[in-house]
Amino acid sequence: MTTLRAWPGHRAVLPRDARGATIVEFGIIAPVLCLLLMGAFDLAHTLYMQTVLQGIVQKAARDSTLESSDDTVLPDIDATVTAQVKALNNRVTPVFTRRYYRTFSDAAAAKAEPWTDTDKDGTCDHGEPYEDDNNNNVWDKDGGNGGQGGAKDRTVYTVSLNYPHLFPIYNFIGGSKYVKLSATTVLENQPYSDQGTYTTPQVHNCT
Repeated sequence: MTTLRAWPGHRAVLPRDARGATIVEFGIIAPVLCLLLMGAFDLAHTLYMQTVLQGIVQKAARDSTLESSDDTVLPDIDATVTAQVKALNNRVTPVFTRRYYRTFSDAAAAKAEPWTDTDKDGTCDHGEPYEDDNNNNVWDKDGGNGGQGGAKDRTVYTVSLNYPHLFPIYNFIGGSKYVKLSATTVLENQPYSDQGTYTTPQVHNCT
């Protein structure tokens, strides 16, 4: 019968044996490192999109304020913005909003048209009376009017984006799966004629 004998120094050597330690350590660190890298790339892409979007919006808004840029060419301007955005991320379709005011101070205030809030819910509804300051037969919670406006009007031009994150990192750490970005600028339409005026505000009732 053969008796197996352990190497006399095995108990002292094994605790100091570092063979294979690197691959084990890498296996522990790699998932965390990958998450950090994906998060950094995703954040960098979002910041880049925001910066480029602001530049695109500024250019489009300047084009919109020119005398020749009436309502018939605004869709072409929006189409150009869409093409530039999709060149950066083809999964997103921009949403455009134009609101115009008579003065920059009105645009900055974005104050709701006066109304009697009888039910104290913060919005004009259920037949509550309001003053239609801009005579468009609609209660405007920002006091503005939809569209580009006319000569010398101040237009608030906003482009909004909503698209999935570049990497599915939020599947691991939680939070929203979508990026929401917007860029806004306020410019004055060219003085190609006299600025329009509103007639005396009329009192209507909200639906």
